[in-house]
Amino acid sequence: MKKETNHSLSQEKKNSSRDTLFQREAVRNDFIFDDRVAQVFDDMLDRSVPHYEEVIRSIARILANQVEKGEQVVDLGCATGTTLLRLSKLLEEKELTYLGIDNSPAMLNKARLKAELFSRMKQLNFICNDVMKIDQPGTAAFILNYTLQFIRPLHRETFLQKIYDNLRPGGLCILSEKTISHHPGLNRRYIEIYHQFKKERGYSELEIAKKREALENILIPCSPEENRSMLHAAGFIEVEPFFQWFNFVSFLAVKPLS
Repeated sequence: MKKETNHSLSQEKKNSSRDTLFQREAVRNDFIFDDRVAQVFDDMLDRSVPHYEEVIRSIARILANQVEKGEQVVDLGCATGTTLLRLSKLLEEKELTYLGIDNSPAMLNKARLKAELFSRMKQLNFICNDVMKIDQPGTAAFILNYTLQFIRPLHRETFLQKIYDNLRPGGLCILSEKTISHHPGLNRRYIEIYHQFKKERGYSELEIAKKREALENILIPCSPEENRSMLHAAGFIEVEPFFQWFNFVSFLAVKPLS
């Protein structure tokens, strides 16, 4: 939003390594959030998630409008801390406290380094833990940017219920997900559009195919309707998408005041 913010975001991208993990034929068959992934994760996000910065800016607008000064925002599956770092810059006047939770030490090491680099250590705190073990009662907002899709489908409703229970009345759950369509033809077209998006950002056919193979049994997307249904089942009544790009959707869910 501000010139200073844009400069900082550009500097942050320059500090990340380019994602070349899947350029070779002989790559591992699984996808693990280890040191190798952590080193290139920011570039991977920038080139793989459509309009990621706009999603963050939209989240900032929501928080500016619906969260009180000094309240806590928790990012579950915070990875290298990109979302919280940018929110802390966009919402300085709110004086919010930010907590990032992730189970990858490698990701959190980079998150802490970035917070130190941009002088955000006072605003940002990071905890290495299983996001399923949430214990943050009274939280104003939970952010799940492309996190739920990595949790086994059997446990997702329980996870969202824990989020609901830890929110203060009127609190927010902000959920962004890669989704699927149950209309096969439309789903295929959306996948093709997404692959073209990745090609335009420098990924080869080999890289796209190998990464899809590596994520096949790890990233399990639901349809927009299924995500909405799970949020309703957890207790959220107001559930609406606030951003969509083909098969990428961001939802806002609000806990009732009483």
